Amino acid sequence: IYNPFIEFFNRHVSITVPLLILLFILLYKIGDTMAHSLSTNFYLDIGFTKSEIGTIVKFFGLFATLVGAFIGGLISLRIGLFKSLIIFGVLQAIATLGFSVLAIIGNNIYVLMTVISLENLAAGMGYTAYLAFIANMTNKRFTATQFALMTALMSLPRTLFSGMSGYLVEMLDWELYFIFCSLIAFPALIILIKLRRRLKI
Repeated sequence: IYNPFIEFFNRHVSITVPLLILLFILLYKIGDTMAHSLSTNFYLDIGFTKSEIGTIVKFFGLFATLVGAFIGGLISLRIGLFKSLIIFGVLQAIATLGFSVLAIIGNNIYVLMTVISLENLAAGMGYTAYLAFIANMTNKRFTATQFALMTALMSLPRTLFSGMSGYLVEMLDWELYFIFCSLIAFPALIILIKLRRRLKI
C-alpha cells in the first residue's frame, strides 16, 4: 500500500493536483448517491406500492443503466474523457431534478418510469466515464492498489453523507432536497475544469 500511495502524491510537482483528483473522485457522484440513498423511501412516501417500485426500478432502472454504460463508453471514446465527464455530470444533475418533478406531480406511474429511466441512463453514462477517469489516474506499476484505493474513496459519500440525507429531507422537503442533490454535483465539475490544465484527459 505504501509505495502506490506515495507514488500517487509524488507524481506531480504540486501537491494540489493529487488532492484535487481525490476531491473530484469524492464529489463527482455525491449528488447521485444522495438522491439514490432515499429513493425507495421517497417512492413509498408519495404513494407507490412496493411491487410497483420493485418492478419498475428493477426492470427500467437496470435496463437504462446498462444502456447508459454502453452509450457512455462509446461517447467517451469519441469525444474524450474530459468532455464526457462534463456532459455526463450535467446530465446526472438534470436527471436528479426529475425526482423533484415527481415529488410535485405525485403518484404517477408513467412519470416514475420516465424519471427512473432517465436517471439510471445518466448514472450509467457517468459511471463509465468516472471509472475510466480513475483508471487513467493510476500508474501501470500500481494499477490494482491505486484503483482499489480510489474506488474505495468513490464509495465513501454513500457511507458518510447518506446518513445525513434523512435530516436534510426533514429540513428541506423532497422537492428542495433533490434540487440540492442536483446542485451539489457542480463543485466536482469546477474541480475537473481546473484539473484539465494540468492533466492529459
